[in-house]
Amino acid sequence: MKIALIGYGKMGHAIEAAAVKRGHTVAYKIDRDDPWPNTIDADVAIEFTTPATAVANIRRCWAAGLPVVCGTTGWDAERTAVEAECMAGGHTLFAASNFSIGMNIMFALNERLAAMMRGRDDYSVAISETHHIHKLDAPSGTALTLQKQIVESGKRKAESIPIASYREGEVPGTHTVVYDSAIDTLTLTHEAHSREGLALGAMLAAEYAVGKRGVLTMKEMICEL
Repeated sequence: MKIALIGYGKMGHAIEAAAVKRGHTVAYKIDRDDPWPNTIDADVAIEFTTPATAVANIRRCWAAGLPVVCGTTGWDAERTAVEAECMAGGHTLFAASNFSIGMNIMFALNERLAAMMRGRDDYSVAISETHHIHKLDAPSGTALTLQKQIVESGKRKAESIPIASYREGEVPGTHTVVYDSAIDTLTLTHEAHSREGLALGAMLAAEYAVGKRGVLTMKEMICEL
């Protein structure tokens, strides 16, 4: 499989290593102000850039006829319109707030726990997330996903679920959900040790996206693994 890598920072380098390990080729690397080629001979694009450039990058990839795996977060305000554009144009978009398989297992646990805690007003719930100092959006897309799940599965109001964001050193990503009461505390945490888990998940998503159309999700991919 030939990959067009959009964004060649630390995450891009990790994805390149994962691609090579799985027998794929990174045919194009487009970073920041690099010029885009007139044609892109690749099977799929993997996009990890910035919230300000992600949507334009997605559209450029679609114009080149490429399915897109997007790991950039912070563009939720445009998400609904972009997904509608994807469906109307017969394109492919696999966008996720977190590509780590472990984190997506935590998403499933978070939904189940929120449902079990529904109506338990004796427990308050809060979320914290810690990332490296280079991360541009806060709260993280992953933390917002956790919050949305608790709102939907736990029937709580978003304003009752505070998110604390911390930016420290080169931390790959730690997310914690805490239910606290006067008698005990229940904690659910995912701590990434490196970017390798994210890179592997992005590669699995790219392999999954080739040959498919529409808006794809981690939940459906994991069900088919």
